[in-house]
This record gives sequence, C-alpha cells and structure tokens, in this order.
Amino acid sequence: MRGFARTDRSVLGQWWWTVDRWTLAAVIALMFVGAIMVLAASPAVATRIGLDSFYLVRHHYMMLPLAAATLISVSLLSPRQVRRLGVVLFPFFLVLTALTLESGVEIKGATRWINVGPLSLQPSEFLKPCFAIFTAWMFALQRTEAPGQRIPGNLISIGAYAVTVALLIKQPDLGMTVVITTTWAAQFFVAGLPIYWVALLAGCGGAGLVAAYVALPHVTERVDQFIDPSAGDNYQIDRALEAFSNGGLVGRGPGGGTVKLVLPDAHADFVFAVAGEEFGMIVCTLIVALFAFIVLRSLLRMLGETNLFVLLAVTGLVTSFGLQAVVNMASTLHLMPTKGMTLPFISYGGSSIVAIALGVGMLLALTRKRFPGSQEI
Repeated sequence: MRGFARTDRSVLGQWWWTVDRWTLAAVIALMFVGAIMVLAASPAVATRIGLDSFYLVRHHYMMLPLAAATLISVSLLSPRQVRRLGVVLFPFFLVLTALTLESGVEIKGATRWINVGPLSLQPSEFLKPCFAIFTAWMFALQRTEAPGQRIPGNLISIGAYAVTVALLIKQPDLGMTVVITTTWAAQFFVAGLPIYWVALLAGCGGAGLVAAYVALPHVTERVDQFIDPSAGDNYQIDRALEAFSNGGLVGRGPGGGTVKLVLPDAHADFVFAVAGEEFGMIVCTLIVALFAFIVLRSLLRMLGETNLFVLLAVTGLVTSFGLQAVVNMASTLHLMPTKGMTLPFISYGGSSIVAIALGVGMLLALTRKRFPGSQEI
C-alpha cells in the first residue's frame, strides 16, 4: 500500500504493516460474495412476505459499511484493549440476552431478538465473541497470577458459561448453545485441561444433547427427520439438495436459480443452496476454502505465541467463527440436523453481520505482529 511506509508510526501505518493482510483479504472476499448472494436471494423472499423486492438488499447494504467500520476499528486495538472491550461488553450483552426472555420478540417459537429503536437486535450474536474474550482472560489469570494471589479463573469461567448457556436454552437456541459450549471447551482444553476433566465434559456434553432431544420438541423433530427423512416434513432440505443438483459444476448463472422462489429462508439459513444452484460447485468450494483459510491462517499465526490470553482468545474466536460456518453448510447439505444459523458474512444480516465483524475484528487485532514487550495480558 503506497500510502504507508514501513517507517510510518501512525496508528493506521502500524496497523497496515502488522495486520494479517491475507486474512483481511479473505474476509473482504466473503463480504463481497455475501453482497452478491443477498442481491441474488433476497428479492424473491422480500416479495413473498409482502415487502418491496429490494428492501432486504438495501437493509443489508446499509449495514455493510457499519460492519466494515466495526471490523477495521476493532482490529486497530492492542491485546489489552481487546481484552478490556470484551470484558466490558460481555455482561452488557448478557443482560440484554436475559431481557429477551421478558420483552423479546418471538419469531418461530424463539425469543432471541429485542427491539432497539427501528432495529431488531439479537444480543446472543454479540455475546458470542465477548464470551470468548472473557473466558480466555479468566483461564489466563488462573495460570499467570502468583500462587498466593491466584484468581479462581476456572471457577469464574464455569459460572459465566453456566449462566450463558442457561439463558440460551431458555430462549431456546440450541445451535448457539452448542457453539458457546464448543468454544468454551476448546479454550479449556488449550489452557491445560486435565484428562479427567476432558472425560467429564464429554460425558456432560453427550448427556446435554440427549436431554435436549428428550425435552425440546423441535430438537426431537429435527433429529428424527435427519435420521429418518420419511418421519416428517423435509421440504426445505429436499429443495436445497435439489438446488445443488441443478447447479452442477458451474451453476445456472446469476438470477437463474429457482430455489429462492420457494425456500422461506433462502436469504439466510439456506443461502448456501442458492449459491450452489446459481454459481455451482466451483463457487461453493471457493466459499468453503475462504472459511478454512481464515481459520487455519489464524491458528498458524499462533505458532510460537507466548501470551496465554492471546492464544486462548484466538482459539475461542476461531472455533466460534469456523463452527458457525460448518453448522450452516453441513445442515444445508443434510450432513447434520437442520439448525437456524446464518453463514457468516454470506447470509443476509442486520445486526448479526456487525456482531460477526466484531468477532473477526478482535481476531485480526490479536493475530497482528507484535514486538517483544508489547504482549501485555
């Protein structure tokens, strides 16, 4: 970039020469693909629900600059500033998530959204990256303080996890619960979890899934339909698989797909099927490669990292981001039971795309090159 010399000591100059520009480019590519997919999938959905055909497109495009600004602004922060931001925002969005249970907007049987002025906000989306930062700090404190001054970070993180999961199950949002649980377990494991804790948590996780299957009717229905497609209505999955079949290698071309005309969530949960039909397997493979690149590149940047907080925070953020993408694409391809979870940066998004940008901005900030003495906890 010609505007910044290596000797430039300004905030933007230092950011440009320390940020992982390859990861940044992959994120920008995902946002660009998402802008195209929203333009392709949203008009038919908007018309079907009685809105102006380009209403959802305009809304998404209005949020894109805010998401980009959030991503860049947060990526300018130091590890200490990222930690402070996450620790401050975690209880704030935890409270908002609790408020959804009392005054939230019910959509499809779940109360995950709360109205903030003209916007509908899903606090749990913002809670996700902040939770990863908060628990990373707690795990790091457990292991870095002097023995006589050690803070019970493990116990605090367990308490934060229990409260967060209780609120998510109450909404209910099993998909977000699985993402939060996997994020927390990955951090706990990297922090040096004893083997008996691994066995205990694995057992609890299995028991939790069984309990969800028994106690939550919508989970029972989706699992039964996945195991035995004839057990219920698989209309959306059938149409999604048909879309991939119709798209073939190179797709029908922009605007040539038909699945968006019949799928209720073609612009959100099933946007990957629209991509498969209109742009084919080649573009779908490229989308998968972009997600994989961001995850693997971020983990590779941690090789040799000595700051435990940074290591744990990146582990949590990468796990959350990558798992959400895997869940969306796998459920669209009928590789797992369906779950209402958007594809990061690709699906139509209001506040959710800003929340994803917040998490990726934190990831970019923590994976920047740093000099000895600047890796404060």
